[in-house]
Order: sequence, then structure tokens, then C-alpha cells
Amino acid sequence: MSAARVGRTRRIPFAFVGVAMLAPLFVPAATAQAASGSLTVTTLGRHGAKVATTVTVVNASSGERRTVKSGKRLSLPSGKYLAMTDIYESATDGLGTDTIGAQVVSVSGAKSVTLDARKGKAVKVSLDTPADVTGPARISAQVCAANMDMPSAYSAGGWNDAGSLYAIPNSSKLLQFAYMAQWSGSDSYVAVKKTTGIPAAPGGSFKRSKLATIRFSVRSGTQMGTQNDTALQAAPKVDDCTTDLYANVTDDSAPFSTTVHVTPGTWQPRDGVIANNGDGVGGGFPPVRTLKSGQTFTQSFGRAVWSPMHYLPIVGEKSLTFIPDALIGDPDVGIWGADPTKETVVLSKGSTTVKKQTLTNWGTGDAEFSAAIHSVGTYRLTVDAHRYHPGITFPSGMLSSRVTLDWRFKADPTESGRVAPVFMTRFLPAGLNSHNQAAASGTTTVTVSAGRGSQGPDTKFTKSTVKSLKVWASSDGGRTWKAVSVTRSGSSWKAAVHNPASGAVALRSQVTDSAGGTSTETVYRAYSIG
Repeated sequence: MSAARVGRTRRIPFAFVGVAMLAPLFVPAATAQAASGSLTVTTLGRHGAKVATTVTVVNASSGERRTVKSGKRLSLPSGKYLAMTDIYESATDGLGTDTIGAQVVSVSGAKSVTLDARKGKAVKVSLDTPADVTGPARISAQVCAANMDMPSAYSAGGWNDAGSLYAIPNSSKLLQFAYMAQWSGSDSYVAVKKTTGIPAAPGGSFKRSKLATIRFSVRSGTQMGTQNDTALQAAPKVDDCTTDLYANVTDDSAPFSTTVHVTPGTWQPRDGVIANNGDGVGGGFPPVRTLKSGQTFTQSFGRAVWSPMHYLPIVGEKSLTFIPDALIGDPDVGIWGADPTKETVVLSKGSTTVKKQTLTNWGTGDAEFSAAIHSVGTYRLTVDAHRYHPGITFPSGMLSSRVTLDWRFKADPTESGRVAPVFMTRFLPAGLNSHNQAAASGTTTVTVSAGRGSQGPDTKFTKSTVKSLKVWASSDGGRTWKAVSVTRSGSSWKAAVHNPASGAVALRSQVTDSAGGTSTETVYRAYSIG
């Protein structure tokens, strides 16, 4: 099935949605060579009749990319081109067939070529499948321009069940062919493969014993929606025709766990979160994982506690700037797994408020707080962040719904862009269940770490180390706080939190640093009691 087609009831894999959205669209520049030839591509179906398709035409030298309807004349400068398409033919069962084909064409004057689906060979895949896999593999496939820096961006492809997907052989080294096959049972099995050119017998045979394993563990309570759509993308270290081929894993209400067995290689786990009104409101892209045969890795989504993850204030050139992004995010995902927030940021010096501003980072680029400062001294920057998304009713009892930061530090406005000597902390409670709940009236061990985030390659850090770290817990929403016993454990600390009989626990940390400042962080409803 082509990404551009609509009207079929089956879901389009994001492999081709992603390619369509991310691929650069190259158009003729004003100074480009004047057209001195033309190309007309006719596409025939598996019964010999003409089939209307959209053809991708790529200049093999420059990478200029155009699209044209089959049978239509496309004016082009003379040169060598790759003409690629997916020939889809509908059927009464709603599935039909897809035939992927490409030709390398030298254009000089008027040139006409035909891509004939009757020459297509079935993409045959096999797996020593367990008994619970009863249906055919679902296959996503594409042909790409092999000599481009990003072959997957210069491609044409489709998807279908095994037995209904074909490829027209072509041995040209200017082409790459790739496919992803997925078998579904109690577990999923995903195989990805690429070749130079389109082989005479496309496909392959795979053994379960040679696969790696990714386990998805999706917890509930922390995310802005309750429906999660987990997936995997091929993510080779060097872009090729497999890049962004996409396998849906599980689409379900959290919490759940699911297992996928994959061919060894580099994979991008994904998670999409859907609100109760059907809008996508979160999820993210955790780090890419490279897996060897037999290796097992667990990717978590939604573990408590969600907290600030990235930006710190920067002082220099008579100003202080702070980007209030990633203030409430999933530590297992990183900065690409943060939810939108609305935050009030206040900068003060002594009893004087330098600036107060309320910002949102929903629907726009990074919001920024910036304030002029004129003298050396101790400053205080506070941030009060709440989850925020217009039109969305958050799940009842959502965790990490509010986070506050209180930084006190010395600053010299004459310096040239230095990160303030402050810290952020991360809380990771042990022993929570799949709903991020701890045992009532028990003790939860919380690992607490203090860090300074990643501020970009050109940013200088004011030297600062942790002198001490304290932790408090609250069971009444932050009205009262009790000190928690903390012990150093390597590069982090262990806090023993005594849980209430019901409700939720808020956590607060305070770092005292070697530069004479303090960093206080509070996460409300950090985890709940089950």
C-alpha cells in the first residue's frame, strides 16, 4: 500500500507516514539547468492494465527529487534518473496487491519507460514460527536511491501481507531495496533486511534463535493519557533504505507489557500516548538501542518519578536566561519524553523581584525566560510548573502533576555565558507496581541522583560539586514535610521513605553545593499508594 493512498480500512504503518513527513522535498532551484528532455512513466498492474500511481523521480547525481503522476510528461534536464513507485491494485477483500518497482533512466530528449507489475516477484519471508503465530507476515518494503546521503528520504514503498507484496527485480547498484516483516502471536517477531538493487528472489528466512529481544514495560499513572501505542523503528547507524521502517507493537491501555523479538541491529523504541478525546498528547523516543543476537533489553515507559531533565539557568552578558522545557518528563525516555507545561518563573535578588513571567511550552518552540541583571550577587530563581495541554482532561490521580524548583546561587553578569552552579535531582522509587503504587504503610527506597543536565556543546559550566543532599517526604500534598533518612550509595543516594496508609507521596530534595548555593526540587504526587 502506498503512503499517499487513502480509503483503505487498514492502518498505514508509520514507516511511510514518517518518510513522507521527514523526507526533504527538493524542487528545481532558480539557477538549475533548463529542462532539455522529458520523462513519461507508464505503470501497469499485475493483469497488464494501466494503473494510476505517483512516481518518485530522483536525479542520480544531484539528488533533486520530484513526483509526477504516471502517464504524465515530466520536463527534466538531461541526465540519469531513478524512477520509483508502488503499483497498488485494489481487491474485493480490501487488501489488494502492491508491487514496488524502479528503473534507472537516461533522459535526453523525450523518454518513455514502463514499470510492469507482471514482472514483480513475491517478497517471500519465513520464520520458524511458534504455534501461536497463525497469520501471514505483514511486510513493509521500499526501494531507495542508494547513492544519496539519506537513501530512505529518496524512496517509494508500500506494505501488505506476505503473498500480496511484490518487487520488480533490478540489479542496478544505484538502488537499494529494504523490507521489514512482522509476525504476530503472543509475542511479535520483526525482521529487517536490505540489499543492493532489487533481488531476483526478494525475501529471506529467519530463525528465532538468532533474534534479539526487546521487552516493553508500560506503567500507568504518570502520563497525560491512558492509551499507549508502542512501536519499533529500524535505526541503522548509517542511514540506509531500512531507516524508519516501522513496526506497530501494542496499542492498549496502560499498564501492560509486551515482547518483541528482532533481528540484531540498531532499533528505536517509540511510545505514543493518546488522550481520552483521541488526541496525541505525549510519548517519546528513548535512546536508540543496538542489540546482538540473543541479547534481551527492557524499555520502560511511564515509570515514576517524572521530573526536570534538562535545562539550567545561564548567566552572562548582563542577563540570565532559562528555557523551561522538559520540566516534567520520563527519565527512561529523556528530553524527547517530556510533557507540555505551564510555568511561572521568578527571578529575585534579596527582597527585589527582578522579573516574573508565566510561560507555556505547548504548541510552540521552546519558551524562554530572560532577565537583565547588572550586579554581582546572590540570586534566586524559582519555577512552578504544572502539566498543561489545552482541551485535554487529564486522567484522575495523575502523578507528577506539579514540579517546583528553587535555585539560589551567586552570579556575575559580566561573565560570558556560564551555566549557573545549580543542580537538578532525579527520584527513582524501587518496588512500585505497574500502576506506580507502593505498599501501604511500608517503606520505599528511593534512589536520588543530582546532576546538571546537558546544555549544549558550546556552554561553559561554573564549577560546582555536591556538598550535601537532603530529602523530605509529604503525604498531605505538601502541607507538611518529614525529613527522610538518606545514605550515600556510590554516585547517588538512597532515601528510605515511610509510606502512608493511602493517598500519594510528594518528594523534596535539597542540594547544597561547593559554590555556596542551594538547589531545592519538589515533585508533587511523585508516586501513589496501592
